[in-house]
Amino acid sequence: MLALRLVRTFRPSALARRALVACTAGAVGFLLLSALGHAVAHPERPGAATARLLWCAVPLAACTHLAVTAVRSDPGVRPRAALDAVGVGPARLPLLAALTTGLYCALGCALALPVFLHLRGGLAGVLGGLLGGTSGGALEGMPLAGAAGELLGAGQPLPRAAALTLLAVPPLAAAGASAAAARMRTAPRGHRVEPPAVLPHRPPPAPAGLPWGVAVTAAGLALESYAAERFVASAGPLAQLPGPPDALGPGVVAGWLLIASGLVLAGPGLVHLCGLLLAVGRPGVLRLLAGRVLREEAPRVGHPVGVLCAVAAGALTAVRLHGPGTVLGGGEASVGPLAALGAAVVVVCAVAGALSAASEFRAARAPANDGLRRLGVPNRLLRTAAALRVAALLGVLGSAAWLVAELASMPLVR
Repeated sequence: MLALRLVRTFRPSALARRALVACTAGAVGFLLLSALGHAVAHPERPGAATARLLWCAVPLAACTHLAVTAVRSDPGVRPRAALDAVGVGPARLPLLAALTTGLYCALGCALALPVFLHLRGGLAGVLGGLLGGTSGGALEGMPLAGAAGELLGAGQPLPRAAALTLLAVPPLAAAGASAAAARMRTAPRGHRVEPPAVLPHRPPPAPAGLPWGVAVTAAGLALESYAAERFVASAGPLAQLPGPPDALGPGVVAGWLLIASGLVLAGPGLVHLCGLLLAVGRPGVLRLLAGRVLREEAPRVGHPVGVLCAVAAGALTAVRLHGPGTVLGGGEASVGPLAALGAAVVVVCAVAGALSAASEFRAARAPANDGLRRLGVPNRLLRTAAALRVAALLGVLGSAAWLVAELASMPLVR
């Protein structure tokens, strides 16, 4: 009840972020149900069902990331005196954040179930069984009833327990990640580091995730190369991509997931590297200001930027596979509706997370910028430094995404 009352105090921007989280959770639930329907309709192909579930992990991770960014910018999980008075202190705020996020995601998944059944052609039968056949026939004439029956595995009964279990995955994953993010945000005030009014004299330390991110990315590339050779040797040429989710073996999909995870893990280190490159040599005021700010804010904006880098690498890989060169296999490449839905979820979550991180970055830098203005720094210099930071990020992250895309597409191109 408290979570619902706090929703009434949210600004329209906060409500829009929550609605976007609910929509993406519903889309992920729909993809999970489609994987279940395909597995039920084709029990003789367990490898294809595993590959489809692995593909669903990509939009699930994107939805969880979006839920975390929504919690970080949510005013409802900030410590308040009124919440302390009713017994909801910093120790219980993570539980409140998890409950709110779980409710939004559960609402989205609850809406995804009837849509899935309607497109599969089974909603009329379900309502007919529940209501004694009074309203089941009315749904048979509705638009798009059973329009995607073959794609969603119509004709076979859907296990209810398995469907409910899969629908519970997005709310639980988002709620757990939101609770962890809120717990880190509501740390004791004695240990909280406030943004400085001016630039510190000692440079910030480098994030420790860059070597681990490079190692995970290298492991993903090695796994993808090995799995691609084994898949071609056992199942013949690979189908063109993008195509059906089961066009590749589970090993190739798992390798791509590791590559994306490594890029996200290396995001803060890449942002810190951009700051170091800007301040290399004997920098002037402009490069020194831009580089120092990037190094300071690398832990805050690194992971959303890493998600964008992973999405860009995936897009470049698809372009590389469908470029002038030939791909293993033949025929025209076609993007199915499920692959398009998953790609849309990933892109929307990545862009929304980056925009939310940029807004949080701007709010965190406001006291420091005000201090610089009081010292006589012109606004033109601050705007030029911001443009230089964006250019450095695009250069370094674009190069990293291009390199990873080239390496990831090598095992799939003749």
